[in-house]
Amino acid sequence: MSNDIQTKPMTQKLYESAPSSRKAVKFLTATTLGATLIFLSGLVLTGTVVALVMATPVMVLFSPILVPSGIVIFLVITGLLFSGGCGVAAITALSWIYNYVQGKHPRGADQLDHARNMIASMARGVTEKAKEYGQYVQHKAREVAQGQGY
Repeated sequence: MSNDIQTKPMTQKLYESAPSSRKAVKFLTATTLGATLIFLSGLVLTGTVVALVMATPVMVLFSPILVPSGIVIFLVITGLLFSGGCGVAAITALSWIYNYVQGKHPRGADQLDHARNMIASMARGVTEKAKEYGQYVQHKAREVAQGQGY
């Protein structure tokens, strides 16, 4: 009986510390998926190395033709994409300006009006300060001229 008392707490401890079946399934799934992905990455690496080894002589033989033609193709594609992008930007800008002039209030018109008003306000302020400074300079010039008897 004392043997039965000692084994019962041990089996309970094992039962309580054992992971649930859900955790075991998650672990097995993750392990299987990880092993499969590692195996596939090894296959892809091996295939890449074999293809590189086989393609190297061809690339060396045709490099005087392929490199300049690749550069030319890259430049042509880049130029076409850039010119197309500039054309789209120009059409968009002209459309926006047309809508703004027509009074249709396109997106961003509020910010443009606000910026224009701020610049006009600052220009008026600078003009007023310039006039005040000009009057101050004229006044000082008169004082100096009167002080010297001109």
